[in-house]
Amino acid sequence: MRTTCLRDCLAELLRCGGQRQGQGRFCCPAQLSLARGMTQSRSVRQRSKKKRVHALEVATERWKVLTKVLAVIDTLKKEEEHVTPLKRLEILRSQLGLTKPNKVAHFVRRSPQLFEVCRDSRGVMWAGLSPQAEALVEEEARLLEDHSRTAAEYVTRLLMISVDRRLAIDKIAHFRRDMGLPHDFKTRWVHMFPEQFRVVRLEDGDYLELVSWNPNWAVTELEKKTAALTGDANANDIASPPGELSLSFPMKFPPNFTSYYKFYGKVHHYVKKGNTEQFQKTTYLSPYAEPGGLTPGSPEFDKRAVAVMHEILNFTLEKRLVTDHLTHFRREFVMPQKLMRLLLKHYGIFYVSERGKRFSVFLTESYDGTELIEKCPLVRWKEKVLQLTSYRGRIKNLGKFAELSDSEDYLFGNDDSSGATDSILDVKSEDSDDIMDDGALADDTEMDGFEAAEQPANVEAWNLNSSARTAIMA
Repeated sequence: MRTTCLRDCLAELLRCGGQRQGQGRFCCPAQLSLARGMTQSRSVRQRSKKKRVHALEVATERWKVLTKVLAVIDTLKKEEEHVTPLKRLEILRSQLGLTKPNKVAHFVRRSPQLFEVCRDSRGVMWAGLSPQAEALVEEEARLLEDHSRTAAEYVTRLLMISVDRRLAIDKIAHFRRDMGLPHDFKTRWVHMFPEQFRVVRLEDGDYLELVSWNPNWAVTELEKKTAALTGDANANDIASPPGELSLSFPMKFPPNFTSYYKFYGKVHHYVKKGNTEQFQKTTYLSPYAEPGGLTPGSPEFDKRAVAVMHEILNFTLEKRLVTDHLTHFRREFVMPQKLMRLLLKHYGIFYVSERGKRFSVFLTESYDGTELIEKCPLVRWKEKVLQLTSYRGRIKNLGKFAELSDSEDYLFGNDDSSGATDSILDVKSEDSDDIMDDGALADDTEMDGFEAAEQPANVEAWNLNSSARTAIMA
């Protein structure tokens, strides 16, 4: 084995022409192997950067900020009089998605229009919701109530797609905010529509089970849109059992996208036209039809999986989901094990953003630039919340990714106030060959940045909004 290693080392040195590294030393086999790996990784990043969609990366950054703000609001809502010591928020840091070493106090103080901070007579720092935030909380409750019927339809359709016609309540809870489900989803809401679904207790937990099949709901959103374009007025009243479909999925690419790249003089394709055309012509089973008999890995299996993901994304408010949430349903929805690879393969139908620890998948047809084309009242409510933060979206470099993103730097007060430097982001993916990587974004499509919000001149003198709050801190 030693002889083989030395022979390989000598062959590599001869192939390199006796090139030296550093201070006159030859590369050792380990260094040569590492160098080759790094070269391959750089080539992957260089090839894939053209697949970056700047507008959707901007939307991802905006969503990440909003997610953290809403997590703090939800935590404060559960507290008496909507106030809590800052130390408690520090304890809940991981649940709020706030990363170390940044302090929660800095995060809260960055948005004084939503959160108020004070120190009581004992020196304990408290955080509470501002009057504007209180009004938004009440508005959200009204909007969630109005959205209940629509949310119940979408949950019922999820049950109709599942193979057993039942889903774990804990798994559905992952979609709570994405689908506009209320905060008491697990305790009250699941019992509000007994004609559609019911709660059953099994050995491994509570499940939501379908009660009655609604044939009018067993029609995909793509079928409805296609029928609307062709002028079929009866598209929503199709009562025939779901079966085979032969529909093409809408595809959208960034303006500067090219379907191929050159690597060492050889042409490679991001999206092969022939393969795409063949995929679009493939007949597939409706997501609501029984998937029995499909062979994993076959074109029909893959296209049905794409149809299932397309349907689920249409059920969400923002036509976007964290990919982890989709992977929880591989068995229930009969989807492939390598779901991420399938999402990346069908670039144009879906777009996967790798920003941060958790990847997000977008339905590209639903976006025009950074904006969602059709916004429901709950989406507009989220935009109101974002407007009351110090987030203004100006981030000049969205090309690299890390666990702590540029938006988090700004929220925690780590940004350079002079604007002279920009945060540099990086991320490690599970499979660099499959995951799209770096790509610098043009300056003409930059976001406006976070602005440092002005703090009250005397934080200690801050007054709570009610006498009850004062009594709590006394």
